[in-house]
Amino acid sequence: MPTPTEHHWTPIHGEPYRPVPYRPDRMASTETLARAAELRERMDERRTVRRFSTDPIPEQAVRDAVACAATAPSGAHQQPWTFVLVKDADVRRRIREAAEEEERISYDGRLGEEWLAALRPIGTDAVKTHLTDAPALLVVFQQRYWLAEDGTKHKHYYVDESVGIAVGMLLSALHQSGLGALVHTPSPMRFLSEVLERPANEKAFAVIPVGYPAYDCEVPDLVRKSLDQVLVEV
Repeated sequence: MPTPTEHHWTPIHGEPYRPVPYRPDRMASTETLARAAELRERMDERRTVRRFSTDPIPEQAVRDAVACAATAPSGAHQQPWTFVLVKDADVRRRIREAAEEEERISYDGRLGEEWLAALRPIGTDAVKTHLTDAPALLVVFQQRYWLAEDGTKHKHYYVDESVGIAVGMLLSALHQSGLGALVHTPSPMRFLSEVLERPANEKAFAVIPVGYPAYDCEVPDLVRKSLDQVLVEV
């Protein structure tokens, strides 16, 4: 199957509106229903994985998942995200050490009892083996602003919303590709910018380990809300 043609994006800030035709083929309703049902069933199998196999994964599948995430809608089409694929074992070790240091402080009291009580059924603690067991980490950064060629700063808009949507699409793409993932948000996350030497306009949003679930992987016995608990029809 041919890969989509890629174009090098440049900022369009201040340029006039230039529409182009959009005429996708309309799918038959029977196929729409079949695809929707299949996707619903497939996504219901998705679970957050905290115990990863150290087996290698097809790296191109991760790159393709990032490409899918990068199709997400964003405020004014500013695409305020950077995805850093971390494969180097030493860098992953440094990230884990820094994350666990922050997590120990959090679990020892910084989180507060109400948050700890919410986490208790999930079975988490300050030990983050997934950061070194998973063969790849995707560290997602949000770009708070961008720099023009003359050095002028330009604000990005709806950054949290845009990056959040992109991460959701990333998780879906990884799951559809047969890979496990976890959204890890150590707090604070400044150390990620330092370890990965990211520029000043980028702020860490999440760390997403990617790999196959371990052969002895376990997950919490959780129940998702039913459709009628999350959908209101008017």
